[in-house]
Amino acid sequence: MLKTLNVRNILVCLLCFALLVIPTSCGEEKNAIPETPINIENLSFKERVNLEYADQFAIDRYSGGYSMIYVADGNKYLVVPEGQSVPSGLSESVKIIKRPTENIYLAATSVMGLFDALDCGGAIKFSGTKSDDWYIDRARSAMESGDMLYAGKYSEPDYELLLENNCQFSIQSTMIGHTPEVKEKLTELGITVFVDHSSYESHPLGRSEWIKVYGEMLGKSDDAQRLFAQQVDLLNSVGERPDTGKTVVFFYISSSGQAVTRKSGDYVTKMIELAGGRNVFDKLDNGNYTSTVNMEMEEFYAIAKDADFIIYNSTVGNDPESLEEIISKNQLLADFKAVKDGNVWCTRDNLFQETMKLGAVISDFNSVFSGNTEEKPPEFLYKLEGGKSE
Repeated sequence: MLKTLNVRNILVCLLCFALLVIPTSCGEEKNAIPETPINIENLSFKERVNLEYADQFAIDRYSGGYSMIYVADGNKYLVVPEGQSVPSGLSESVKIIKRPTENIYLAATSVMGLFDALDCGGAIKFSGTKSDDWYIDRARSAMESGDMLYAGKYSEPDYELLLENNCQFSIQSTMIGHTPEVKEKLTELGITVFVDHSSYESHPLGRSEWIKVYGEMLGKSDDAQRLFAQQVDLLNSVGERPDTGKTVVFFYISSSGQAVTRKSGDYVTKMIELAGGRNVFDKLDNGNYTSTVNMEMEEFYAIAKDADFIIYNSTVGNDPESLEEIISKNQLLADFKAVKDGNVWCTRDNLFQETMKLGAVISDFNSVFSGNTEEKPPEFLYKLEGGKSE
C-alpha cells in the first residue's frame, strides 16, 4: 500500500512538472526570423542587411543579386533578379518574387508611401483602396487616369481582373489573416502573396525601415538606404532638443460618442514621446492586438482634461474646421485645458499613409510642443482656431 502511494505521488509530481515546462503561449505570434542564412544551391551568402530599428524582417543577400527576405511570421521570400532562374533545391515554403516587380495588387495602404518615395508607384497596377480614400497625390492621380485600377478590397478582390491583367504579386496587410481563404485563392491562381508586418514594429522608424524590404524587391536598395537615413537624421535632430514637459492626448470621437485613443507603447504614442511630449495615458492597454482603445467620455475626461495639447485624429471622419466643431462632438471638451488655451491641433488626412515620413511627423510634433510652429510650420498637422474660452 505504501509503495503504491509513493509511486502515485511520484507520477503526480512528474505530471505537474511537465505542465509547468510545456509552453503556454502557443497562440502568440513569435518572431521566426532565422539567426543564420539559409543555404541555397550554387549561391554563396554575402551579407545580412543591417537594421537600425525594425525587428519584424531580415534580408540576406547572395551572389548573383539574389536576396532572401524573412518576415517575423515565418514566411520566406526569395527575390530573383531579372533574367535569372529560380535556384533548384529550394524548400516549398520559400515563395518567389521575380524582378521586374510589376503589376502589383496593393491592399496595404501604408506601403504606397514607400513605393512613392522610391519613385516606383508605377509598379502598382491594382489597388485595394478606392480613389477617394487615397491621400497620396500620385496614387489618387494614377487611379483617376486609369493607370491604377481598383481591384476590390483585401477581403473581396476581383480575381478576374487580376488574372486578365497578368497580376503575379500582391502585397497585403496583416488583415488578410481574417480571410485566409482569399490568400489561398490568390496563391492558387499563381499570385504570390506578401504580408507586410510593418504595423507590428514598436518603433515608428521601424515602420519606415520597411522601405529596405521594397527597395530589395524593386532593385533600389541603395535608394532605400538613403531615404531611410534621411528619416533617421530628422529623428536625431529632434532628439537633440530637450524634453518639453508638455502633456498630450491623441484621440477622436467615434460615431457612438466614445473617445478613441491609442494604447500606451503604440507607435503614435512613441512618436509623441520622441518629440518631447508626454502621453497622458501612460498605462493604457486593451488586452488585444488592436492599437486603439475606446473609452466612455466621463472616464476619458477625468484623465485627459488637463492635457497641455490635444492632437485630434481627423483621419477618421471629416476634418474639423474649428474648435466649435470639436466641442459639438461632446460638450465636456469645452472644459479641457487645451481647448481653453487654444492648443488643439488636427492630423491631416495623409498622416497614416505616409509611412516614409514618420521622422518628419515626429519633427512636426516637436515643433508644436515646443511652440516653434512659426519658424517651422507643421506639414502633417493644422491648428484649430475659434472657440477659445476664458
